[in-house]
Amino acid sequence: MKRFLIAVLALAAAACSHGPSPEKQAQLLISKLSLEEKAALMRYASEPVEELGIPAYNWWNEALHGVARNGKATTFPQPIGMAASFDEPLVEEVFTAVSDEARVKHRLALAEGSSGQYQGITFWTPNINIFRDPRWGRGMETYGEDPYLTGQLGMAVVRGLQGPSDAPVLKAHACAKHFAVHSGPEWNRHSYDAQVSDRDLRETYLPAFKDLVTKADVQEVMVAYNRFRGEPCAASDFLINTVLRGEWGYQGLVTSDCWAIRDFYAPGCHGYSKDVVEAVAAAVKAGTDLNCGDSYPAIPEAVRQGLLDEADVDRCLTRLLAARIRLGELDRNNEPWAGLSDDLVEGPEHRALARKMAEESIVLLQNRGYVLPLQADAKIALIGPNADDRQMLWGNYNAIPEHTVTLAEALHARVPDLVTFRGCDLVREKPLSTKETAAILKQLEGIGTVIFAGGISPRLEGEEMRVNLPGFRGGDRTDIQLPAVQRQLLKSLYEAGKEVILVNFSGSAMGLEPETETCAAILQAWYPGEEGGTALAEILFGDVNPSGKLPVTFYKGIDQLPDFEDYAMKGRTYRYFEGVPLFPFGYGLSYTSVEYGEAQLKKGALEIPVINTGDRDAVEVVQLYTRRVGDTEGPLKSLRGFQRVLVPAGETVMVTFPLTDEVFLSWSEEAGDMVPVKGEWELLYGGNSSDPALQTIAFRY
Repeated sequence: MKRFLIAVLALAAAACSHGPSPEKQAQLLISKLSLEEKAALMRYASEPVEELGIPAYNWWNEALHGVARNGKATTFPQPIGMAASFDEPLVEEVFTAVSDEARVKHRLALAEGSSGQYQGITFWTPNINIFRDPRWGRGMETYGEDPYLTGQLGMAVVRGLQGPSDAPVLKAHACAKHFAVHSGPEWNRHSYDAQVSDRDLRETYLPAFKDLVTKADVQEVMVAYNRFRGEPCAASDFLINTVLRGEWGYQGLVTSDCWAIRDFYAPGCHGYSKDVVEAVAAAVKAGTDLNCGDSYPAIPEAVRQGLLDEADVDRCLTRLLAARIRLGELDRNNEPWAGLSDDLVEGPEHRALARKMAEESIVLLQNRGYVLPLQADAKIALIGPNADDRQMLWGNYNAIPEHTVTLAEALHARVPDLVTFRGCDLVREKPLSTKETAAILKQLEGIGTVIFAGGISPRLEGEEMRVNLPGFRGGDRTDIQLPAVQRQLLKSLYEAGKEVILVNFSGSAMGLEPETETCAAILQAWYPGEEGGTALAEILFGDVNPSGKLPVTFYKGIDQLPDFEDYAMKGRTYRYFEGVPLFPFGYGLSYTSVEYGEAQLKKGALEIPVINTGDRDAVEVVQLYTRRVGDTEGPLKSLRGFQRVLVPAGETVMVTFPLTDEVFLSWSEEAGDMVPVKGEWELLYGGNSSDPALQTIAFRY
């Protein structure tokens, strides 16, 4: 029988609900492939096998906060900003919009005969690594420092991208990355060997991955660059087979990070393999199905040398081809989303959604003297290096939107006579001279309120960057303070009697202790996407009441932190940090006041009265934490629930948290894992993670 007819029969069976499974169809195709053809299909840029009707496909696409690196698309806030919303349904709505745009862009590319990088429907997102240290430059890609919050929002991303579970084909792939124990530094990720205790591994570094695999059916998992306990993650039998495929029953794809297999043998990297052939054999045998990189063409040689069985190759390729069948990618006539309009890509509905997410992401950290919201007729100036920077708003792994509103543009629309100028650079070697400072103050004569748009930029923090400036190294930070030149200017403005409103743009926590003295108000804006300027203006003038909460701890400085390269959790994040932070995890102010009444235990649930004692409606993020009594080695507290609720002015809203078994998960030495643990617990509830903000109820589980 001709090979083409075999392909036709396999694809026909895919259309029949009672036909062979995608795996059986994949195995039928594989039986007709040469070893070289198999290897070519296991690279991210998969080559076609025309005789079998297998088209070319490029697995590499990005959608960190919008379809990235492929022309225009809606650019939503950076994930760390989305995490500050604590809004799981809105995150899912955002990524539903992202997958809509992805399907449209994929269809248009195919219509032009193109199937290149960044044009497919398999996305290497979300990044669910734990943002354990604010110095990590890629932390802005994550959903914060807490495993529970990361898991909940990560699952929302997966649901939005992959679409309805009952659809005839998957809408797209999401990919949980980077598995596992991976969160900087960037400068040594190709050689670092992460060592953590079993408890830290199971309590902090793995829970979000487990959630996405066992509850959200994520279709891909990307293994990290680093080693874990001596083995590169892409060759780790423990991570891939014992935990991921064994304990969690994962059936989906495992992909390498890009050129990570080369790190097995490249000079100055892991030193794990002597050459590419040994490296490929180790990765494929461990079950790394897809190679982002250039190593897997060595698969045939590894088989010839007896380092690898062809059965291992077939096992990996079965998962890859079955995934393409489930995506409808081998039968492109079966397209449930063909009716999506081309115009929805960065259309008005998605831009409005980007603005809503930006509004919810912004965190009001300080409002001394209630300087905010501004009066409609306020005479203000806007200065600072981030006031009119479109590229900064986009974050990293971003699209290039056609429409971007900077803070300067949004404020000019409201304040026609707005005084605005740059003032200073983001960072520079020398301080401002007396003459330079005097010139700045001269331009501000007669203006009492100055909005300073400062912070840092994705050009300074991010993935493995060539940056070597004061406070920055290779994409990471060596200091978390505001760059010295900005700090100097803010102090000068304060000493000149200006009422300063700091709008801090960053993808990570900043040490803003001096700024709590020199600035009347502080807004944490993150990298808020293409509608960030509009959202900020709405909050500054009170059209929107701020509701964002910090998904990371804001420390006073790096002297409060352990060594960056130490992956032990002791002393890190709100769960283990025993000091006094500048601003705690879960913290955020609004333009009204919210109080918590005495909670009641009722029928296996905790009912919490939330009271708005102010004169305007508020959205409050109600937070539930647990503490296991007598567990001296464990977390000080752990987030186990959160709800965003509208609390109208002057009213009380009852918020209910079911006390399920998962609320009482804790480390068990006997089980070697996180399990519900019987005994004495404390339930803590309130508006942020600090002890003064929380009320406590004793509970026996």
